[in-house]
Amino acid sequence: MVTFFIGLAILLVGGFLYSKLAVNVFGPDDRKTPCYTKADGVDYVPMPLWKNSLINLLNIAGTGPILGPIQGVLFGPIAFITIPLGNVFAGALHDYFASMICLRDGGTQMPEMVRRYSSKQVYAVYQVFVSLLLLLVGAVFIYTPGDLLATQIFGFDGKATSISTWVIYGAIFVYYLVATIFPIDTIIGKIYPVFGLILLFSAIGVFFGMLIKGFPLLEIWSVWDSPQAFTIVDGVTQHFSYADYFSANKFLPSFFLTVACGLLSGFHSTQTAIITRTIKSEHEGRITFYGMMIVEGFIAMVWAAAAMGVYNLGLQEANASLATATVGIVCRHILGPVGGAIAIIGIIVLPITSGDTALRSLRMALTESFKIDQSTAGKRVGFASIIFIAVAAILVWAKFNAGGFNILWRYFSWSNQTLALFAFLGVAIWMFENNRAKWVWMALVPATLYCFFTVSFIMNAKIGFNLPWEAAYVIGIAASLIYCVGIIIWGKKRAAKKAAIA
Repeated sequence: MVTFFIGLAILLVGGFLYSKLAVNVFGPDDRKTPCYTKADGVDYVPMPLWKNSLINLLNIAGTGPILGPIQGVLFGPIAFITIPLGNVFAGALHDYFASMICLRDGGTQMPEMVRRYSSKQVYAVYQVFVSLLLLLVGAVFIYTPGDLLATQIFGFDGKATSISTWVIYGAIFVYYLVATIFPIDTIIGKIYPVFGLILLFSAIGVFFGMLIKGFPLLEIWSVWDSPQAFTIVDGVTQHFSYADYFSANKFLPSFFLTVACGLLSGFHSTQTAIITRTIKSEHEGRITFYGMMIVEGFIAMVWAAAAMGVYNLGLQEANASLATATVGIVCRHILGPVGGAIAIIGIIVLPITSGDTALRSLRMALTESFKIDQSTAGKRVGFASIIFIAVAAILVWAKFNAGGFNILWRYFSWSNQTLALFAFLGVAIWMFENNRAKWVWMALVPATLYCFFTVSFIMNAKIGFNLPWEAAYVIGIAASLIYCVGIIIWGKKRAAKKAAIA
């Protein structure tokens, strides 16, 4: 477990030090925050630090920091190093700066932040891109918890033709509608802290359970192999090798598209912006935004390790498509029947608590961009209804079409990471305009790397352009260089223009 604990040290110590640098670069002050200057009793509502932090954790978590790392650890123990490094220097930095800039600018949502720090063309692309992504999130996060509730809790078949399936979907829809239109402290502020505690209980329980049971984890410097690890190919049981999986599945960029939440997720910026309207002080941003991403990184590390332990003990086939089943095996093996049941319920809650705030943030972003009045419940219901009709259409299509959900999930995964490029662009331009140009590398380095990852992936993927890896890599490198140099040139021009006006 040495590599695992080295990774935890990178996460915790690195997070503490790098977050301090991030705070010093941004420079939070004592100005009044939007929850006071724009208080409306609906979206702009002051809430305490502990509540904002737990709500933000659930907003950003989803099933990403669990299912992603379970699949990502198949690449081997290198996952225990790349997850914390990516979390500290990319994911948490992304969440902190994107959120703090929105907070400083009056509690704006991400579309408005992108509009202010990019061009009209980039803003238009982002508006379409983020709207489609959030609609996909809403559909995906009704589909997955709905099916888990139907099959794992109630014992139904979960088929599209079953009335029980749509009754469960409908119940989740009703909750989403309530959470989307009612004041944030009425629903989300009341129940999210409880869900957050369940999430932390499951992660901490699994962590100590692994230690007590002595789960066998591989070291990055040893042979990436375990005698009991197996996989099944065409009905035949075969030995599984992490080294072979690493070589066969293009670690770069595949790992960084597989593990999103817990490492870096563009979706986070759409969620953390919600909390910029409820946070009481800019000084709370370090814990609320940066700190909660570190917590999510811990959750990702724990589930990656737990999955490797399950594979190495031969308790389950090492297969990425069985990630959901891995959750059940880990919970029951480590936490027992009662604790396992509580943990599984927590897993079901996770996507629901991300889906509702995804649709809430979509409503807030669109109404802010198009200046649509949302002062009464009736107006919020009217606009939310349009969003929910679109989500329902996507859900029905995915449920009744063979392979429909898999197609949606793949596009969701890629677009999630691609979305981060817009946030990093905004952060970099903000730095240029606000006399922080010497620190712009903090945003540009991870942004450039992820531009390479996302472009090369979609160039090769069957859901994309289906090009050979050699061509995909060349295009990815070219795109990342253009992206990086373009931001530097644009940032310097914007800074010079602002200085001239001043």
